[in-house]
Amino acid sequence: MSELGLASRREADEWIERGYVRVDGEVVDQLGARVRPEQRITIDPAAEREQAERVTVLLHKPVGFVSGQAEDDNLPAVTLVGAASRWAEDRAPREFHPRQLHHLVAAGRLDLDSSGLLVLTQDGRLAKALIGEDSTVEKEYVVGVRWTERPEEEALNQAFPAEGLERLRHGLWLDEQPLKPAQVSWQNERHLRIVLREGRKRQIRRMCELVGLQVTSLKRIRIGRVTLGELPSGQWRYLGPFERFA
Repeated sequence: MSELGLASRREADEWIERGYVRVDGEVVDQLGARVRPEQRITIDPAAEREQAERVTVLLHKPVGFVSGQAEDDNLPAVTLVGAASRWAEDRAPREFHPRQLHHLVAAGRLDLDSSGLLVLTQDGRLAKALIGEDSTVEKEYVVGVRWTERPEEEALNQAFPAEGLERLRHGLWLDEQPLKPAQVSWQNERHLRIVLREGRKRQIRRMCELVGLQVTSLKRIRIGRVTLGELPSGQWRYLGPFERFA
């Protein structure tokens, strides 16, 4: 079911346990049951209605919060989602209810020292599309940097070697694996614009270290076609009914 894009693995398990899944018209309620290629899987409309009601939230995560589970007394980003912190400009036709926090998980990382657009969703299919191994959704960042060789240098866009920028674009390895090509350009004197199609742990910070740059700030401003826009730090809004990441 996951491979067919019908549901995430967790959703598929829940649907099977609740009797929502049929194979060739027969209810399948045993987890791990095998299905032959020629057999037909159908889903009860009740499951599809539940899936349609699942929410996706766009949060402007501030520095000092972790994306997932609480770590070392640092609170998870989901604790910022509540009625009081909903952006006043959000025009999505939904009312907030605490049940929407159930199974609301981050679809991608932003580490403790990073800020910007974080997607929190109850939709396992969406999470897979954004962070699955086969995902090609772009993530765009504005990254403040310092040149470790010349930390006093202000105009890095003029002084930093062009070959260092080329290595950031393509040719670096992390964890004994080559990185996919990235888009890298100067936003201004001390900030880079970086667009990735993958998400290794602390990838941008580690990439910069390999070429002699230290990251001083990191902010994600776009995921696919969805931008952070004017969403204030620490506030959130619903993904609009007509918004799509790809």
